[in-house]
Amino acid sequence: MYPVPTECPVCHDDLHISQLICRTCGTEIRGDFVMDRLSQLIPEQRYFVEVFLLCEGKLNCVQDELGISYPTVRNRLDEIIRALKRERTAAPVAPAPAAEPVTPAPPAPAVDLAQRQEILERLARQEIGLEEALQLLEEI
Repeated sequence: MYPVPTECPVCHDDLHISQLICRTCGTEIRGDFVMDRLSQLIPEQRYFVEVFLLCEGKLNCVQDELGISYPTVRNRLDEIIRALKRERTAAPVAPAPAAEPVTPAPPAPAVDLAQRQEILERLARQEIGLEEALQLLEEI
């Protein structure tokens, strides 16, 4: 399978999804669907986000994994943040409810760490998307 294109090859405008098909039973759903904001990043940016998450947000780890300098890592992260902010302002969503004050959680047991690692590995193998991975991590 090929990754979902996000840009028209002719005019370079954003593409939208109008049909979904189940590979198992052939059920087709037609409509006007929106891709999540992370899917609208270019492939290189999505790969960077994947590495960033697998490195647990540690920029030095990202630097080592990608073989690039720390300033380049920082610049790419800033570029992705700007792109996501642009997408957010272009497509407003309902505001999230006010967050409750967060108290630090006790250290996670070894079982939780193994579950987290498995979720990150599934994300790296592209068996699940970023949003599903985040949801699964929150449920642990």
